[in-house]
Parts: sequence; C-alpha cells; structure tokens
Amino acid sequence: MAGLAAPAPAGAHPAAATPTAEEQRLDRAVPQEILRRSGFDDVAPDFTAALERTRSYPQARAVVVREGSRLWRRAVDRVQGRGPAGGDLSRDDDRPLYWARLGMTREVRAWDAEFGLGERQRAALLDALERTSRGQTDLRLPHGDRVRRVVVTGFDPFTLDRDVRISNPSGATALALDGTVIKTAAGPARVETAVFPVRWQDFAGTTSGASGSGGGTVERTLRPHLPRTDLFATVSQGRVGRFDIERTNGAWRGGFPDNDNVSRTETVPVADPATQPQWRSTTLPYARIVAAQTGRFPVYDNTSVTEIPAGGTQPVVRPDGPTPGSVARAGGGGDYLSNEIAYRATLLRDRLGLHDELPGGHVHTPVLQFGAGNTDPATGAVTDPEFVRNRLDIVAQVRAIVVAALDATP
Repeated sequence: MAGLAAPAPAGAHPAAATPTAEEQRLDRAVPQEILRRSGFDDVAPDFTAALERTRSYPQARAVVVREGSRLWRRAVDRVQGRGPAGGDLSRDDDRPLYWARLGMTREVRAWDAEFGLGERQRAALLDALERTSRGQTDLRLPHGDRVRRVVVTGFDPFTLDRDVRISNPSGATALALDGTVIKTAAGPARVETAVFPVRWQDFAGTTSGASGSGGGTVERTLRPHLPRTDLFATVSQGRVGRFDIERTNGAWRGGFPDNDNVSRTETVPVADPATQPQWRSTTLPYARIVAAQTGRFPVYDNTSVTEIPAGGTQPVVRPDGPTPGSVARAGGGGDYLSNEIAYRATLLRDRLGLHDELPGGHVHTPVLQFGAGNTDPATGAVTDPEFVRNRLDIVAQVRAIVVAALDATP
C-alpha cells in the first residue's frame, strides 16, 4: 500500500472543533453498552493518554498511525476468534470497531495539543486515523501465482438516527474475511478487506471535508491493488431477505442523508469528468453466482436501473438495464453510497484497462434484522440470538458467493 501522504505545513493554532453529528451519537446509552460489552471501552481513553504524551506533530502522527492500525487488527482478531472476547457481546459484531473509532476521531478533533496543531495537521491526523483503523492501509496481497488475490470491502453502520443499535453485515463480513485463505476449485485464495465510511464527502475526490478525512477514499484505497487482484467485490447492506448481484452502477447521487446528516444530489464527482460514463457494469460471473447454492437467502441478478432516456426529461425505471444515451438516476444498487462505491470501483477497473481480465462488482446483502420482539429501537436490546444468527448467516453466504465467483473464473 502506498504510504500515507505527508501533511502540509501547519497553520494557526485553531480552537477545538465541535464533534460531528456522527461523533455526537457516541454518548448515547447503546453505543456505550456496545463498547462496554466488547471490551472496546478502553480504546478512546488509552488513545487519549497516548496523544497527551506526545510533544510534537511527528510524535502525534506516529501515535495515530499505530493506534489506528492496532484498532483495526484488534477488531479483526476479535471477530476471527483470536485473543479475549472482552465481554459477552458476540464476536461477530462489527459495531465495537465503529464506535471505538468515533471515540478516537472525536478526541483528535477536540485535542488542544500543547505544541500547537494547525488545521491542516489536524485534518491529516484524522485522515490517517480513518484509513488505518479501516484496514485501508493494511491490504497485503500475496505475490506469485500459487494463491489468488481477492479484495472485499464493507461499510459502517448507517441510518443510526432511525435505530442506533444498527450493525452492518458488510462491515462484519470485512472483519470476518480479512487475511483469510479460502479454498476454491482452482486452489487457495487470499482475501484482504477494508471498511468504508457512510459519508458523501469522503467519496468525493476532494480533501479535508467536515469529517476530516481526505476525499476520494475508494480510489486511494483500491488503485494500488486492483492491477494485482484476481477478483474484487464491494459489499453493502441492501434489501430485506435477499442478496443482489448488481448488474449496472449509475453516476448519480440521490441525496439520502449520510452518517453526518449531509445530503448530496448530483452527478458522482470523479477525476476527469469529461470522460465520465453514465453507467458501469459488473464483471462478476453473476449467472454462476445466482445458480450456486450459497446459503439460505435467495440471490438475484438485479438488472433494473432508473434513467432519463436520451431526449427525455423524466426518470424511467428500466427492468433490463439502461438504454443508449440515457442519463443515470439510479443504478441497480440505488442512488446512495452502495451504488457509488460500485460505480467508482468499476470505473477505476476500466480506467486501469482491466475490464476484460478482472472480475469485479457489487454484492448487496439482506438487511440485518433483529429478532421478533426486539424491533423497537426505543426499548429493544442491542443484540439477540436471531440477530446474531442472521449476521453469521449473511457473512457465511458472502464468503460462499466469493467462492462461487472464483470457481467460475479459474
């Protein structure tokens, strides 16, 4: 992975920043319970103490990189059964990573360093923390031809103002599969993973947004690795009770609020917009995946999109994909960040000249549901046996879908 970029020179010493909308949820009872019952309630206090011991920006940056990487590895190890569980929360849970990270970013955002921390330096620290704690700097693809190389991505929980208890099975999948070797008909395959934020700004290709993270996060993470990858799958939570292999991705943001309660309605912003296509397509072997017996949830080849036809003015749903010259209004995966990560990853694949040789595309998982009797966010428990079973089954089925895809592309 390319190294983290050096920061620009520090500016004036700014006042501590207000926590973001995402960070402000951290003090609610549910996030605190999740941290306590996983043992991750020590992450932010230990990180704060380490930061307070630093006496210069280079020292602070070293602490941020070390502790961000340590959090990612600790979350992966917990999910994969290494080391202590830290509490009674099931090991497969992705939420401790999410809430612990927010405790760390909130501390960096508010930190009044005695050596003086410029705005650009603070943004660089936040960017480094985001990337390292998401596994984005930890993709270690093996060399040689004896093992095939797979990249899988997931997302943070989202719609947390609707239900702050929410877990994201795609993030749980990333933690469960990172660094694992799976057997396929053509031999072993190594899986490397990363998790992405549910924030428009981070995807935008600009820098130093409100989140403090550099934009263009998908391209920054995947560009160094796709030329050496044998298959990639961006994964997110989609529809109730079903998996979808999304055939077509569209260049449109539909405006649904992100985790910072920010909306964006616009064409997906990318580098070199003059050559930007309206649509990109999966190169995953969707027919073989749909036909495979991968788990208890049905898997569909989703071909539907929403477009403004050539010469038209109003959006039209097309069950069989876009028509020539149309303008995107939703891909098969919608018009939110699930669609956008798929669009960006497949556009990057094609701009790298890998369309005909690299299978890749988007997998939508079923919505992760709580058990009957535990559906009310106001009174419900943070977990239940059916919730855990659903998440474990979804994770196992994503793994089986990856195997099916690899078996279809020897």
